[in-house]
Amino acid sequence: MTVAASGAELIYRYADPVEGRLLQRYKRFFADVELTTGEIITAHCPNTGPMSGVCELGARVLLSHNPSPKRKLAYTWEAIEVAGSAGQPVWVGVNTNLPNRVVKELLNRRLIPALDSYETVRSEVKYGTNSRVDFLLAGTESGKLIYVEVKNTTWTDGTLAKFPDTVTERGQKHLREMAALLPDAAAVMLYFINREDCDRFAPGDDRDPTYGQLLRSAIAQGMEVLPCRFAVSPEGLRFLGLATSDF
Repeated sequence: MTVAASGAELIYRYADPVEGRLLQRYKRFFADVELTTGEIITAHCPNTGPMSGVCELGARVLLSHNPSPKRKLAYTWEAIEVAGSAGQPVWVGVNTNLPNRVVKELLNRRLIPALDSYETVRSEVKYGTNSRVDFLLAGTESGKLIYVEVKNTTWTDGTLAKFPDTVTERGQKHLREMAALLPDAAAVMLYFINREDCDRFAPGDDRDPTYGQLLRSAIAQGMEVLPCRFAVSPEGLRFLGLATSDF
């Protein structure tokens, strides 16, 4: 997998990356980090989930630095280095705001071949009951709109990536509303596997069995699942293609 990552195109580059060591994460949105200079700073943690298996105190972390006067915190926690499935260190992306930016780049450049051809890409389009789909693709050969929902995925069991890592009522709602679009439109769940050491994907039934049931039901109705693999490094992110689905 490391060879594939080094050969894949860099699809996203971190701006002014800074390294350090994780001291603590607290109140979900804050992380204290000791920088390589010895300075201790508080960074924004853009991840509201439990971060199962990827919040190891003392681990090497990657931050982006943006000292804008409009920001309360100048640093954002982007990634952490943990023991991978093969026992080797692997970088894992923890910024849940980043996957949508990366996927938009992939969609604009038509780099996800599993999707039907399309002419336009729109973001954050209203649908269902007070919901917004991450991306809406129009102008397809089939004439159907394609609704694409993106989920950041970092929890693993060996080489198997799993989502979710906790009960997610919001995620369940998304599955119900996406399934309701079928068959008049196409519905795609894109799982953003934010680490390179996983080549398979499955729903996290042991953390949220209802989510797993809803996902399998939606697939039976025609929903498509795209588990997209990414390699993370201090340089940025590379798209490695699709993982296999293990249901």
